[in-house]
Amino acid sequence: MIRFLYNILFWIFFLLSAPFYFLKMWRRGNWAAGFNQRFARYDIGIRHAASNRDVLWLHAVSVGEVNILTQLIAALEPRLPNLKLVVSTTTSTGMAELSKRLPTRIIRIYYPVDGRRIVRRALSKFALRGLVLVEAEIWPNFLWELADRQVPVFLVNTRLSEKSHRGYKRLGFLFRGIFASFAGVGVQNETDAARAIGVGCRPEAVHVVGNLKFDAARLDSRTPFNVAGLLRQLHVPPGAPVIVAGSTHAGEEALLAAQVGRLRQKHPGLFLVLVPRHVERTNEVVRDLKAAGVKFCLRTDVVDGREFKPGEIECLVVNTTGELRHFYQHASVIFVGKSLTAEGGQNPIEPGALGKAMVFGPNMQNFTAIANAFVSRRGAVQVPDAPELERAFDELLADESRRAELGRNALAVVRENQGAIERTVDMIVEHLHLNGTYVAGKR
Repeated sequence: MIRFLYNILFWIFFLLSAPFYFLKMWRRGNWAAGFNQRFARYDIGIRHAASNRDVLWLHAVSVGEVNILTQLIAALEPRLPNLKLVVSTTTSTGMAELSKRLPTRIIRIYYPVDGRRIVRRALSKFALRGLVLVEAEIWPNFLWELADRQVPVFLVNTRLSEKSHRGYKRLGFLFRGIFASFAGVGVQNETDAARAIGVGCRPEAVHVVGNLKFDAARLDSRTPFNVAGLLRQLHVPPGAPVIVAGSTHAGEEALLAAQVGRLRQKHPGLFLVLVPRHVERTNEVVRDLKAAGVKFCLRTDVVDGREFKPGEIECLVVNTTGELRHFYQHASVIFVGKSLTAEGGQNPIEPGALGKAMVFGPNMQNFTAIANAFVSRRGAVQVPDAPELERAFDELLADESRRAELGRNALAVVRENQGAIERTVDMIVEHLHLNGTYVAGKR
């Protein structure tokens, strides 16, 4: 009865939300490529690559989870040499990252829409031996079908906020059985372990392994472009102070631009790099910066051969994906977005792994434990509001030794928390059955 009602409600919701969903895809761009895969229509190349092979399917929602997934795959492949890997994502930006960062031997597809017939059609194309979900991406039809087929499912890097914990418990009639079916659940800490058990996960399936994002923060050695050269092209002097604001949300760009404009009077040559969390917000950001009279350009405007005059540009808006970490490398101070004018925060691990001085606002609810670890170890500065943010920028820009100390402390926090990838791989391998036997034990 629950499945029947879910399928009726799913299609009602899908049809009502489809215009918004497709508009969002259109804004992100490149939506047509692989569109049929969302309905489990795969081309001959994918079907041929997976034919006569046992498959392990791994899913990452978008770019943030893709960073984790690439590290996880690097550790998994040597342990499971006889499995073909299929990797899925939900967004076009996630697919772009998968295409850049994974070898061609790994099949890349879009996650299917959670209609029962679509899910069954998708699963009929692969001899599936296991599914790995990065973080809590719970779609009932897909997981019900895997449980019916006795395919083990692993949930990794699980973080259940108090809000999501309450939501899953409230809808326990729908989700409790799904959580109970998981073969392995890798959680970040004891609080998440208790919450996972509270929503239905079997205690013996729950493993505290740490946060995979500490491992995933390792910088990819393949730099897609020369950031230093790009800054020179914009006439940013060598050694000039640079503030990089990463994963910003609505309202933060204009606020930061105004602050940097005032700070430039005390810190000559100060340059601002804004990296909005969602590329589709570019027009909104452009409108806000023009209204504020900011001299800026877009990352896509900085092409070979274009000349800029000294002082012409004081702010760069990065309207591309997958480049934030490389801009972080050239920052004097980093601001972690979605922490001042919005709630939730963004991942502070990446700047910490680079040994950079970072500042974030009061709203880090999605990364509470991580943010607290950095702040308590003096590896980051957390401010309560916009005036204090400007004060923190001013103090850090004036004190190079303080910036260096923050960076060293942040890097120490990251290094102390690494190793979750290997612990997660151990959990998967120890639980995964192939043809009735364990694949391999611990190294």
